Amino acid sequence: MRFIDRDFPGPKRDFVGYGRQLPQVHWPHDAKVAINIVVNYEEGSEYSKPAGDDRNEGLGEIAYAMESRYRDLSVESTYEYGSRAGIWRLMRLCSEYDVHCTFFACAVALERNPEVAAYLRASPHDFISHGWRWEEHWRLDRDTERQHMQWAIESFQQTLGKRPTGWYCRYGPSVNTRELVVEEGGFLFDSDAYNDDLPYFTEVNGTRHLVVPYTLTYNDLQGDKSPDDFADFCKRGIDELWLEGDRGYPKMMSIGLHPRLIGQAGRASALREIIEHGLGKGSVWFARRNDIARWWLDHHGEFERA
Repeated sequence: MRFIDRDFPGPKRDFVGYGRQLPQVHWPHDAKVAINIVVNYEEGSEYSKPAGDDRNEGLGEIAYAMESRYRDLSVESTYEYGSRAGIWRLMRLCSEYDVHCTFFACAVALERNPEVAAYLRASPHDFISHGWRWEEHWRLDRDTERQHMQWAIESFQQTLGKRPTGWYCRYGPSVNTRELVVEEGGFLFDSDAYNDDLPYFTEVNGTRHLVVPYTLTYNDLQGDKSPDDFADFCKRGIDELWLEGDRGYPKMMSIGLHPRLIGQAGRASALREIIEHGLGKGSVWFARRNDIARWWLDHHGEFERA
């Protein structure tokens, strides 16, 4: 073999996964697919001049890019929309259908909006850490990243009364993130991967570790989708995964949301369609992410990838 991977920091690449012999998963109530609705709660933790950053954040509703030497009040206000209005529209919708979701929460975002923190603390929804801030972890050295992880844990303990049991970075992790998650010792899993339709175990410095993969595919940030496009895309995903489950190989599906985007009324209607579609099919488990992780640990610990 002429091609050999170089010894490089971080997890080893795995192109095989479960291979051809897919595990026969058994979800609660014999569900054919497990769907986790994820609310990325980032508003207030993004890059901004008032936060002391040297640039403004993007990924909002504003099409232009203001020079970094200026404070961009328009972009800031689109993030404020998610925290002031969008989040409550999404929560009312979830409550209407009694669907429990998972917050990918940035610690600083909850500090900036105690009302959302109080709601989450008393709600049936769960959360995992989306970092101390919505920052690019790969730019941090190992000690700084470890420090920010500790700050996040301490912050959640103050705002929500408990620590997170899962971890997910902005976009992607650094080469150190997974090792730091395992070394910290209080996390059941991380979601810093997009490489499977099922949870899986990996080894980190001799420790068995669970990964519950996320998605950037069924995500309101991907591409310039209209509400119809997003609803159709997600419903097609549900249908195909449901069919695979009906044939004996149930999967999981994550749907990623952002209050500043899908929290707008015209887009929230797409989420309503998606939820109604899933509920209407039957044998769909709308699950919190921690529930999926714990179910996998309790019932599918024997599943190893090829």
